[in-house]
Amino acid sequence: MYAVAEAMGPRYRLLVLLAAFTGLRFGELASLRRRDVDTANAVLMVRRSQAEMQTGALFDKSPKSDAGIRPVAFPSELLPDVERHLDTYAGPGRDGHVFLGPQGGQLRRSNFRDDWIRARTKAGITADVHFHDLRHTGNTLAASGASLRELMTRMGHSTPRAALIYQHMVNGRDREIADRLGSMIREARGDVDS
Repeated sequence: MYAVAEAMGPRYRLLVLLAAFTGLRFGELASLRRRDVDTANAVLMVRRSQAEMQTGALFDKSPKSDAGIRPVAFPSELLPDVERHLDTYAGPGRDGHVFLGPQGGQLRRSNFRDDWIRARTKAGITADVHFHDLRHTGNTLAASGASLRELMTRMGHSTPRAALIYQHMVNGRDREIADRLGSMIREARGDVDS
């Protein structure tokens, strides 16, 4: 993921990192405005999603459900990247888009796809990995420590069905779970951890 982010170049590096560490959809990221970025708390406020009509016209739409409107925290380790991106690439004013194309227009999925494929190839990824796969990566990483309800909220889902996809066993988690259960047993028996 970092190799692809670097291969993307500075304009879209943050887009890749936020997709991977927040699990936001392309349309949610493309519709972010400066006012949606809370750098004091390292949170993105998802209020809308960009859509494209068959005519090519771009517009913002409301999420499918109320659950789609949500705050999503990002790792504070990304704050320097976020601040640098806002200073360099985002549109002006509170309503300026966070992510813009190289000519200053709104980010288009169809144009971005070519950039994604070039970066993926440059990073040595030969599999047909799509940008949306970063959502799966982000939500799988989040699922390793989140409850189903927490994951649903983060993803913007109103039902457990979609969130359960990400609740598969993460490598090494079975040992962590067993060790935590063992700790409970020792505590209940009055054993002292040394």
